[in-house]
Amino acid sequence: MKNLLFFGLVVLFTLLSCTNNAQTGIKSTKRTVISDDSLLTLVQRQTFRYFWEGAEPVSGMACERINVNGIYPENDQNIVTTGGSGFGFMAILAGIERGFITREEGLARFEKNISFLNRADRFHGAWPHWLNGETGKVKPFGTRDNGADLVETSYMLQGLLAVRQYFSDGNPREKQLSEEIDKLWRDVDFNWFTQGKDVIYWHWSPDYGWQMNFPVEGYNECLIMYVLAASSPTHPVQAAAYHKGWARNGVIKGITTKYGYTLTLKHNGAPEYGGPLFWAHYSYLGLDPRNLKDEYANYWEHNKNQTLINRQWCIENPKKFKGYGPDCWGLTASYSVNFYAGHAPGTDNDLGVISPTAAISSFPYTPEYSMQAMKHFYYTLGDKIWGKYGFYDAFSEQADWYTQQYLAIDQGPEIVMIENYRSGLLWNLFMSCPEVKQGLKNLDFSSPAINK
Repeated sequence: MKNLLFFGLVVLFTLLSCTNNAQTGIKSTKRTVISDDSLLTLVQRQTFRYFWEGAEPVSGMACERINVNGIYPENDQNIVTTGGSGFGFMAILAGIERGFITREEGLARFEKNISFLNRADRFHGAWPHWLNGETGKVKPFGTRDNGADLVETSYMLQGLLAVRQYFSDGNPREKQLSEEIDKLWRDVDFNWFTQGKDVIYWHWSPDYGWQMNFPVEGYNECLIMYVLAASSPTHPVQAAAYHKGWARNGVIKGITTKYGYTLTLKHNGAPEYGGPLFWAHYSYLGLDPRNLKDEYANYWEHNKNQTLINRQWCIENPKKFKGYGPDCWGLTASYSVNFYAGHAPGTDNDLGVISPTAAISSFPYTPEYSMQAMKHFYYTLGDKIWGKYGFYDAFSEQADWYTQQYLAIDQGPEIVMIENYRSGLLWNLFMSCPEVKQGLKNLDFSSPAINK
C-alpha cells in the first residue's frame, strides 16, 4: 500500500489549498427510464466529453481535473496529466467506434497529442506525472517529483499502443501516426529504471536523482508497468525484475477469503479486504484479464473477487453509513469529504464516500451489479452526481456531500471498461501488439490472446 499512500499524500498536499467544491441539499430531478443499452451509451457519451470538449486546448491532452464551472484550480488551467491522457486516448477510440466523433476527427486530435508529446519534457524516454499543456514543460507533482514517472508513463503507453494498433493498417496519414507512436514507445528506457537491480523504480529526477526511492512491489495498480517493461523492443527488463521485485520472490501470494470470495494476491497495506478498486482497473484497461494467468494468480478471478468483496462490504455496511447498499457501492481512490483519500473496505479506509467510477469501471467483472449501481446513480441520485462530463467523482450521503468535480484518472476507466464489457475493443487492440504478446511470454503468463 505504500505506493498508494504516497500517491494519496501527494495529491492531498497538492489540494490542501483548493476549495473543495461541493453541493449539499440538492434535490434530484426525476428522469425518464431508457433501455440499459441506451444508458450505457449515454454514460459513455457524456464521459467522453471530458476528454474531447474538456481537453487542454493547445496539446489536446487530458486536464488533471475539471469542476462544474471549468478547469480547476484556476491557476492550473493548462496542466495535463500523462496517465489520465493515456486513459483518454482509449476513451477517444471508444468514441470513434460509438460514433460520437468521426475517425478523421479522432485522427486529427491524436496528431495534436503526438506533436505535443514529441516536444514535451522526457527523462530517459519517460514522461513526468504533470506537464504544462502550452509549453510541454514539467510541473512538479511533489518536491522531488519533477522528472520521470514510469507508472504514469506506462498508463500513457497503454493508451498509445492501442492507438497505434487502431491506425496501423490505415491510410498513409494514419500509418504515419502509428510510426510516430512506435518511436515514442521505443524511446522509453525501462531497463535504466532498474538501477541494475531486480526491481523497477517508480521515479527519477534530474535534480534529485533516485532520492524518492520507490521500488515498485506488488500487489497494487502497477502490473501494467512490468508487462510493458518486459515487452519493450529496445530497453526490456529481465523476468527476474518481475519475479524478484514485483512478486517479491513469491511473497505477493497470500490467500484471504471474505464473504466467500478469495483473493490469491496479498494487497499492499490492505491484506484483509483488498485495496481500492482502481487496482482492478488501471492496469487492465488494455491488458486483457480474461483468463490471464501466471504462477501467482488468475487475474480475472482475482479482480472479480476483489470487486465482489468491495460490493459486499458496502452491503454489510459495518460502519452504518447512510446510502450504502446493493445498488450503491464502490470504494476507490477519489475526492473525499476532506480532499482526497484511498477509499477501500475496512474500518480505517471506508470514510462513507462512494465513487461512481468504482462500480462503473467494474462492468466487465460484475455487469449485473454494476448496472444496478449505475441505474441508482442516474435515476435516483440524478442531478446530485450527474453533470456535463458524466457522473461526478464522489459523494457521501452520510455527510450530505456531493462534489461537483471530475478527475481524468477516474473518468477514463468508466468509458473504457464499459467499452471492454460491450465489445472488448481496447483489450483486443492492446493485446494485438506483438511486443506485448512476447513480453507476457517472457514473464511466463498464459492467455488466449497471446496466441491469437
